[in-house]
Amino acid sequence: MKWEEARELFPNQLLLVSILNYHYEGNKKIVDEVAPIRAIKEEEANKAFFNAEEGTMVYHTGNTDFVIHIRKDPFMKVRRRY
Repeated sequence: MKWEEARELFPNQLLLVSILNYHYEGNKKIVDEVAPIRAIKEEEANKAFFNAEEGTMVYHTGNTDFVIHIRKDPFMKVRRRY
């Protein structure tokens, strides 16, 4: 289903979803279609987020768009001065 439909079915909730379709816009992955798995209670959010399997994600339906920001170089390069 489209992200908009998931937002209507699960208003203002954290939702564990399987990501079905997405596209890229620059350094952003825009999720277009999802398969809702279950609503997540706020106190379980961190655990669910970090235990999400590949292709799934916890996201809040209060967000109009489902956007994942992509980091090209996630590690900071440290310059040492001697």
